[in-house]
Amino acid sequence: MTEPQMKSEAGPAVRAAGALAIVAVLVALLFWLDPVALYPWIKAAHVIAVISWMAGMLYLPRLFVYHAEAERGSDKSETFKVMERRLLRAIINPAMVATWVLGLWLAWRGFGFVGGWLHAKIAAVLLLSGVHGYLSASVRRFAEDRNERPTHHWRIVNEIPTVLMIVIVILVVVKPF
Repeated sequence: MTEPQMKSEAGPAVRAAGALAIVAVLVALLFWLDPVALYPWIKAAHVIAVISWMAGMLYLPRLFVYHAEAERGSDKSETFKVMERRLLRAIINPAMVATWVLGLWLAWRGFGFVGGWLHAKIAAVLLLSGVHGYLSASVRRFAEDRNERPTHHWRIVNEIPTVLMIVIVILVVVKPF
């Protein structure tokens, strides 16, 4: 990415504030509209969003493994930068927003935000969102050729979304408490 392109992009705080505003507006619309008849469709859309989010969260650290091995400034490194940025902006970020918006509506409409399993699930999704934030910051570091982490680090990070996904699925399906 050239320097003018980097300067023309909104800063991370502005983008984060914009994303939070979008989430707030979409959640407010869902609560206001209360489309009870659409419950199974909203649930299906939530599952699709989760699958998309997880696919990206599992793939991005894998790209980092290969990117960390590439020589800085090489064609290979530049290709990874494009792939990482597009994956984050076109798939992972929108999927996370949809997951949260639809998931909050389902938690409210389907369960009234009641249940220990649901509280634990929301906590795990918050952790997954934190990992998302870490990966987003890492995309910026790689784009600026400032990654200092070895491939071993990214191999370990690649497992974190998997563990959280397993916990979340067990909580949703088994509802152990």
